[in-house]
Amino acid sequence: MRFFPLGDTAVVVEFGTVIGSDTHDQVRLLSLYLDEHPMYGMIEYVPAFTTVTVFYNPVLLRYSEAQKELESAAAQSLQMKLEGNVRTVDIPVCYGGSFGPDLEEVAAHNELSPDEVVRIHSSGEYVVYLLGFAPGFPFLGGMSQRISTPRRSTPRLAIPSGTVGIAGMQTGVYPIVTPGGWQLIGRTPVPLFRPDMDPPTLLRTGDRVRFLPITEEEYKKWEGHGTCVSG
Repeated sequence: MRFFPLGDTAVVVEFGTVIGSDTHDQVRLLSLYLDEHPMYGMIEYVPAFTTVTVFYNPVLLRYSEAQKELESAAAQSLQMKLEGNVRTVDIPVCYGGSFGPDLEEVAAHNELSPDEVVRIHSSGEYVVYLLGFAPGFPFLGGMSQRISTPRRSTPRLAIPSGTVGIAGMQTGVYPIVTPGGWQLIGRTPVPLFRPDMDPPTLLRTGDRVRFLPITEEEYKKWEGHGTCVSG
């Protein structure tokens, strides 16, 4: 574990350099601790793959004081346990076709058939490591290396909301229309970001996600509906 400044108003707490479940649990524990025991002068914190960045008011405390507070908080957080049931969110996805224009490219890159890519992608259970890039965009861990594919050399200017993509060893879902360079393999009719809702994001850090293959006809029936969320 190490601590270092980010500008003159933030401290980065780094739990390691390897993305994985152990590091993710440490990030979640410190986040939970800061929710329950907010640090004096703290403005907000931002969890990521292996770090928690804590922003503070420099008028109220110096960097050395903020680091000392966080050293204590991090040590105490590691004594906590991640309690409660883990949410599992089932997300229906229509793979291929106009919804997943890069499915065949992903298959060819990995010497698989498109059906095999769909089977592998939909058979995994993924962990939401963080939300970022766009509101509600989940970076998911746990994808099989068998379907790992590099980003596109030329990003698209507008990717439809709900599109499921692959980039390297990561998979995720675009919650809003945005530019992006991931390989697009399908689309979900379920909204991941709704600013009129509280909370506005469907997923949260630590959730488990499963992708359920559906047909285009089923996609149309699903539009406007929610997801199956189990405790």
